Amino acid sequence: MAFEKVKRSDNYSEWYNNLVKNADLAEHSAVKGCMVIKPYGYAIWENIQRQLDRMFKETGHSNAYFPLFVPKSLFEKEEKNAEGFAKECAVVTHYRLKADPDRPGRLIADPDSKLEEELVVRPTSEAIIWNTYRNWIRSYRDLPILINQWANVVRWEMRTRLFLRTAEFLWQEGHTAHATKKEALEETRKMLDVYAQFAEEWMSVPVIRGVKTENERFAGADETYCIEGMMQDGKALQMGTSHFLGQNFAKAFDVRYQTREGGLEHVWATSWGVSTRLMGALIMAHSDDEGLVLPPKLAPIHVVIVPVYKSEEELNQIADAVLPLKKSLEAAGLSVKFDDRDTQKPGFKFAEWELKGVPVRLAIGPRDLANGSAEVARRDLKTKESMPLAGIEVHIQNLLNDIQKNLYQRALEFRSAKTYTVNTWEEFVSAIDEKEGFAWAHWDGSSETEEKIKELTKATIRCIPLDQKEEDGTCILSGKPSKGRVVFARAY
Repeated sequence: MAFEKVKRSDNYSEWYNNLVKNADLAEHSAVKGCMVIKPYGYAIWENIQRQLDRMFKETGHSNAYFPLFVPKSLFEKEEKNAEGFAKECAVVTHYRLKADPDRPGRLIADPDSKLEEELVVRPTSEAIIWNTYRNWIRSYRDLPILINQWANVVRWEMRTRLFLRTAEFLWQEGHTAHATKKEALEETRKMLDVYAQFAEEWMSVPVIRGVKTENERFAGADETYCIEGMMQDGKALQMGTSHFLGQNFAKAFDVRYQTREGGLEHVWATSWGVSTRLMGALIMAHSDDEGLVLPPKLAPIHVVIVPVYKSEEELNQIADAVLPLKKSLEAAGLSVKFDDRDTQKPGFKFAEWELKGVPVRLAIGPRDLANGSAEVARRDLKTKESMPLAGIEVHIQNLLNDIQKNLYQRALEFRSAKTYTVNTWEEFVSAIDEKEGFAWAHWDGSSETEEKIKELTKATIRCIPLDQKEEDGTCILSGKPSKGRVVFARAY
C-alpha cells in the first residue's frame, strides 16, 4: 500500500503515529491538541464502551449525564481537586461574539456578554456531581448511589499524542456515594477488578493491580488504585484508575445523610474512570510493522472474505458459495466483511485488512471452489492454511478464541521478559535505561526519594502492587529500610 512504513524497532513513537493514521483510526483536527476519531477507530471504541457498559450495569450501576460546564465557585470547593486540575482548565468567560469594528469579517467576544461567573469546561465531574448529590441524599434509604457517566472532558495538554494524551478525550466516569467507609472501599476495589478483567479478558493485556503513591494520587482522593500495562517499548501505561475519595467531597459540598439511628453523617465517595487512552493501549500492546493486531473480542470486523477472480462470472460463483457462509457466521455473532470491490486487486485488499488488524482472512478463488476449500490466514501469527469449506464456521470460531488467548499469552511473556528484580542503583538504571522495562525495587516510602529517582531517570513508581510481598530490604537510592518492592517504569 502507498503508506510510509516505519519499523517499530527503529522509531517506536513514529511507528505508533503512522499506524494510527494509516489504519484510519484518528487524525489531528483543526483544533490544536484535539483529534477526529474516524469511523473505524470509533467502531473499536464503541466495542470497548459496549462491553464496559454491560459490566457496569451487571455490578448495579446506572448511566446518567451531568453538564459540561462547572461554575468556578463549585470547582473551587474541594481545594485539592481544584488545585490539581487548575493548570489544565479551559474557562468560558463570555457567551456571545460580535463583529470587530476595527477588523471587518472578524469576531470578538462581546463585552456585554461577559458571564457573571466563569465556567470551567469539565476536566472531571466531581464538583458538579457532588453539588447535585446534595439534593438527592437525605437518608440512609437514599444510599448507595451508583452512577456512571459517558462523556467528554477537556484537559488543556501542551504536548499531545493521538488517543494517549489530547486536550479533549472521551471517557466514562463513575461517581458513587455510600453510607460507610467499608462500602466505599469495597466499591473502589470492585471497579478496579472490573477494569482489570476487561483489560485481560477483552483487550488481552495483562495488568498489574496496585495503589498509587501519595505523589501520584488523584487530586482530592484518599487513595488511588490503578491497573498498569506494559507496552511493546517497555514503557508503562496507566489503563484505568479507581479512587477512594473518603468524605472529602461530601464535606466540601455538605452532603450528609440521616443514619438509621437518627444521627447525621457525611457520606463516603468513590470515582473511577477509563478513557480513549485504552485505544492507545490496544495499539501499542499487540500491533506490528504490518499494522494493527486486534483481539477478536474488540475487532469491528472478525472475518474478511476476499474473492480472487478474473471475470464477473467467477465473482458470481464465489459470491454464491460465500454468502451462505457469511450469514452462518453472522448468525453466530461474528462481524463478517465480503470484500467484493472491483476497484482494488486482491493483494491490495490483503494488505489493507492486515493493516486494519482483522483477525481472520479468507481468500477464495475458482480453484478453491473446485476443491471445496478456502485459504485461511490468522493475523496474529501471519500463518495461512487451506481448510475445507464444510464445517469451516466451527474452525473460525475456535481460531478466534485461540487468537484472543494467544495475544494475552504473548503480551504476558513479553512483560515477564522485560521485568527485572533489582537490588542496587546500578541494576535499577540498567533496567530502566538499557533494558527498557519494569523494575521491581525497594523504596524507602518517602516522597523526596520518589521525586529524586524521577528526576534522575524519568522513571516513576507506577504502583505499589496489591499482592506486594512483605520483604525487608534497602531502598535502591537512599539505602534506608524498605518493607517491600514497588514497580518503577518510564510511562506514557
